[in-house]
Amino acid sequence: MSDAEVISETGRRYLRLQRAAEVGPIRLGRLLAYFGNVEAVLEASKMDLLRVEGIGPVTAAAVRQARDDAGVEKEIERAAACGVRILCLEDAEYPATLRRVPDPPICLYVRGALEPADTVAIAVVGSRRCSHYGCEQAERFGALLGQAGFTVVSGLARGIDGHAHRGALRSGGRTLGVLGNGLANVYPPEHFALATEITQHGALLSELPLDTGPEAKNFPPRNRIIVGLALGVLVVEAGEHSGALISARLANEYNREVFALPGRVDQLATSSGTNALIRDGHAKLVMSLEDILAELGPIGDALRGGVTTAGDGDGRGTAPASAPGRLSEPEQLVLNALDIDPLDIDTVCRQVTLPPARVAAVLTTLQLKGVIQQLPGHRFVRRRASGPAVAVGSEGPSGPEPQG
Repeated sequence: MSDAEVISETGRRYLRLQRAAEVGPIRLGRLLAYFGNVEAVLEASKMDLLRVEGIGPVTAAAVRQARDDAGVEKEIERAAACGVRILCLEDAEYPATLRRVPDPPICLYVRGALEPADTVAIAVVGSRRCSHYGCEQAERFGALLGQAGFTVVSGLARGIDGHAHRGALRSGGRTLGVLGNGLANVYPPEHFALATEITQHGALLSELPLDTGPEAKNFPPRNRIIVGLALGVLVVEAGEHSGALISARLANEYNREVFALPGRVDQLATSSGTNALIRDGHAKLVMSLEDILAELGPIGDALRGGVTTAGDGDGRGTAPASAPGRLSEPEQLVLNALDIDPLDIDTVCRQVTLPPARVAAVLTTLQLKGVIQQLPGHRFVRRRASGPAVAVGSEGPSGPEPQG
């Protein structure tokens, strides 16, 4: 992987500021608002930097020193060796939902591939020390969500996280793992094989320098990335002091949906936090996939059209609809925008004037109904009535691109 494939020129500038002590996402936001762009921030004098709210002498000096930080190029070389890309806030591939939170990562390290459909994501979180019931339900809901067309986001931790990832992969869905350490290593080490599989059907993400170890202080900030990537958060099992409750609180602050699976009242160590969320009205009680779809409005409606809920109650999952049937109004709108020329999701969004998350959900549903096809490069095209879709200029018929 070349340096150009690892990071953009604009990304290099952002990486300098991410490595600068005392800057962080909030202060960077103030700097960008004051100076207008990242280039102007790096070129600003110390006197000008001090005029920005919240920027003191130490931070101003750190910004000035960032211009000559030789460690930036070493980090880029290390990323290339690890097969990791570094995305900045201005890069088109930076997740749109994450960009809109109050404190998005300045730069995001990615191993694997992000896709437009990842906009339609649900986070599944819970305790590392979970019960057998919790493990079963995390994997069950990971599979249900994956089959419905959601990308499952979690933290690759022991317990609930790992089972949620496995469920999504088992269903053929996509999943994103957000680490509390740098991507040069996998933590916990017993999840190495799982992490490898995730990179083949999703991505591993971190905001931390590549060789950062799994220190306890890194995990609470990691939770905001998990929440920021998702439309909602499902808490499967959490005790009174579980870190999953941090994710639930952040979800409320970020205006995300919060769901909770009820736990056994005689197992307070694993259920007290989850049940308290439901009791106090901070989370919606979930017993089936339908409970989640019902709270997501048009997105839930779009995905509901592409799955059946048979087997939901007994944990065997959902199945794609076998026939297109009648299309909803948003589905027909998106379908009308597609023709024999492949279009990417951004182009579709501009043509139908719908939010990216809504368009991604509808595109997923139309694929499940068999009326459109995804081509390499995250482009979409109508299926021909007489056979598979063919991209203009291609050498022949192309089958559907794997979704997981």
